[in-house]
Amino acid sequence: MAIWDAIRIFLATLFDRETARRVHEILEKRRSGETPPAVESAEAAPPKPAVAPLKRVPEKVAKSEALILLETLQREARFVDFIKEDLSGYSDAQIGAAVRDIHRDCAAVLERLFAIRPAVDVPEGTEYVVPEGFDTGRIRLVGNIHGGPPYRGRVTHHGWEATECRLPVWTGTEASVRIIAPAEIEVGGA
Repeated sequence: MAIWDAIRIFLATLFDRETARRVHEILEKRRSGETPPAVESAEAAPPKPAVAPLKRVPEKVAKSEALILLETLQREARFVDFIKEDLSGYSDAQIGAAVRDIHRDCAAVLERLFAIRPAVDVPEGTEYVVPEGFDTGRIRLVGNIHGGPPYRGRVTHHGWEATECRLPVWTGTEASVRIIAPAEIEVGGA
């Protein structure tokens, strides 16, 4: 079946209740092992009554979760300002003083939004046995790997896991969907 046929079937199923019922019936029969009845050709199908065109509902403007996170880090920790700043004119002491506040504030944002905890709850440097069937998304093996699990090794980094994900909900206009921090304009002063 051509991709266009699949798209036509999808759209017909989405917008026509009778087609959706018939497709569901065929899929259920296939799932249960029955042979579905022959599908009548489009030429043999009775003509459908004219349907009024669908009114286009304006889509809600959505903002990328990545941009929401950047916006939050900027608003609460001035993260983007710091990263975009040219530091070549500052002394190490000045940079260190600025980083202390940004580090503290970024850590607070990440804790509040994600409650980040170690992926493997053992101290780095600890002897660790990686069991058979381990989750490669949670544990990455590095070094000289031979044979199969269980593996015995030392934790070089405990990894990180977000135990929550509570990003703020963004509401705004389509024109501001990519704004991380609005421009600030001081008025009335000199």
